[in-house]
Amino acid sequence: MTNVGIAGIGFMGMIHYLSYQKIRAVKVRAICEKDTKRLAGDWRTIKGNFGPRGTKMDLTGVGRYADLHDLLADPNLDLIDICLPPSLHAEVTIAALRAGKHVFCEKPIALNSADARRMLGAAKKAGKMLMIGHVLPFFPEYSFVYRTIVSGKYGSLLGGHFKRIISDPLWLPDFYNPAVCGGPMIDLHVHDAHFIRVVFGMPTAVHTVGTMRGDVAERFTTQFLFEDSGLFATASSGVIAQQGRSFTHGCEVYLEQATLLFDAANIGKDWVVGYPLTVLLNDGRVFRPKLLSADPCDAFISEIKEVLSAIRTATPSALLAGELACDAIVLCEKQTESLRRGRAVKV
Repeated sequence: MTNVGIAGIGFMGMIHYLSYQKIRAVKVRAICEKDTKRLAGDWRTIKGNFGPRGTKMDLTGVGRYADLHDLLADPNLDLIDICLPPSLHAEVTIAALRAGKHVFCEKPIALNSADARRMLGAAKKAGKMLMIGHVLPFFPEYSFVYRTIVSGKYGSLLGGHFKRIISDPLWLPDFYNPAVCGGPMIDLHVHDAHFIRVVFGMPTAVHTVGTMRGDVAERFTTQFLFEDSGLFATASSGVIAQQGRSFTHGCEVYLEQATLLFDAANIGKDWVVGYPLTVLLNDGRVFRPKLLSADPCDAFISEIKEVLSAIRTATPSALLAGELACDAIVLCEKQTESLRRGRAVKV
């Protein structure tokens, strides 16, 4: 049995809590939250852009702490699940590792690569695992893309295009603050930077064009360059002013014997799928794979199962390892540098 303490009961903390309830051999033993109502189990003010709204929770048997130091000092906990704002990730993670706990921290690993490296160093020194909640590879379409690439079923990876664009999040006053959320590059595009790092390897250079908003990239397109000059990847991401499309993402991935297509968006109040996940084969055949689940909450269950498997087997995760998340932040930093300087920069 793996005993978990969750730091931070907002939307993501709630989703993680609900996910643990559906997994065997793990139990949430404690939570930490400053909001007294949420700490008491009244989660009705919690809501997000998918999944259930918060309700009143029966927290009988769950330890409840208002102070993080008390959570980290709990001797019954094996894993600390950090669902706090990004500006707190580094210090809380390092404190948890020093307290002898494994850590599963929501993305991004940190707001900058220097803090990310400090976190990795603390994990190595403590002899504990640090995993970061990059859930994108566990969503059914991206899971299929990932598994298809690594299987080699349709030959080698040749290239790909990725996009992730949102309307201006006017309800988040600190979204563009590099010391709080990090802006579209760190908060949004980091999903695709991580996915590209996982399936393509680490690029050798990036060339980004677009616009800045203060100290952060606002909207941008990046070409990722690799040691293999025949391999290519591009990504477009950022914020647009039009509120009618609150979110869109998709990808087009090229293999030697197949192309994988996917595109979907929130248009108004509707979830519109432009291209359901589709496979185009060299011989002209077209098919749509059967996906495991359409419920986005199931992706978090799969992600947490990956965390628990890594701890149980003492084997770093091929998807959630802290080193991969650190590399994603490095890529985001290099893209911002390229955008500022108006030229390609080495990674």
